[in-house]
Amino acid sequence: MTHEREMSRVLALDVGDRRIGVAISDPTRLLARGLKVIYRRKDGRDLATIAALLDEYEAGEIVIGYPRHLSGDVGEQARQVEEYAEALANYLAERRGPERPVRIIFWDERFSSVTAEEILHGTGRRPREQRRGDGSRRSIAMRRSVDAVAAAVILQDYLNAHLARRQASSAEAPPNAMSC
Repeated sequence: MTHEREMSRVLALDVGDRRIGVAISDPTRLLARGLKVIYRRKDGRDLATIAALLDEYEAGEIVIGYPRHLSGDVGEQARQVEEYAEALANYLAERRGPERPVRIIFWDERFSSVTAEEILHGTGRRPREQRRGDGSRRSIAMRRSVDAVAAAVILQDYLNAHLARRQASSAEAPPNAMSC
């Protein structure tokens, strides 16, 4: 990793079927914060929005939450995330060209949504609820918040792993990293 890329911000995505939670790191790569939620679109507007965010925040990497089963196995959702990451990589390569490459990294996201919900409940956020298909209740606003906070949880885990790696000056990759 070059010094320039190491000092640029990192954008994180929590890719779902309908929405994408987005988080961004600070320039020092110590802190992550939820940024926004993007709705998935068949016309590619979501890809264009991600490309615009990369430019706006001068991010040099994208961390994408990789949904594994508790056993560590890869399921259908992970394959869909891989397809989305490939479409994003192709879009960025076409639009940005080889002079502005962006590294895309998969990062284990197990428990990120649960952690995000716990964080939101711990802050006292209790938006008006709606009934979900499974009979449980969670508001639309809460689902959007969870997506952005889940992306921040994924990103903070990634940043912490890399900070520990830098502090230990170890040459081996963190155990959760998977590059595409």
